[in-house]
Amino acid sequence: MTRQMALRSAGLSLAALGMMALTGLNPGPANAAGFDGPWSVTIVTQSGNCDAAYAFPMQVVGGRVIASGGTAMAGRVSGGGAVNVSLTQGASNGRASGRLSATSGSGRWSGLLAGSKCSGRWEATRQ
Repeated sequence: MTRQMALRSAGLSLAALGMMALTGLNPGPANAAGFDGPWSVTIVTQSGNCDAAYAFPMQVVGGRVIASGGTAMAGRVSGGGAVNVSLTQGASNGRASGRLSATSGSGRWSGLLAGSKCSGRWEATRQ
């Protein structure tokens, strides 16, 4: 392969990646609006000395995850439903990741709750 053909091939590969990003194969926040609205979240402890479960409301607005109650929450939902969130309430904090569908979601979480390191799963339901 000549150098000119190799450069042209590399240019086409970069163009293809750019097209994938524009066509939703790499969804951005604009596509995440389909998850907007109120959600009810339950986190279930599977490891550590924490309460068995916690429940709280949250909102998704324009792909951003925000708290509806006394929990400080920051995170994003991608157009494909992937969720990454950090939570803080008093001295407790945690991180969660997973996926939302049109009406429900689930994933994993870990954090420091009331001084104990804990982890488990979470479930969400659209309200």
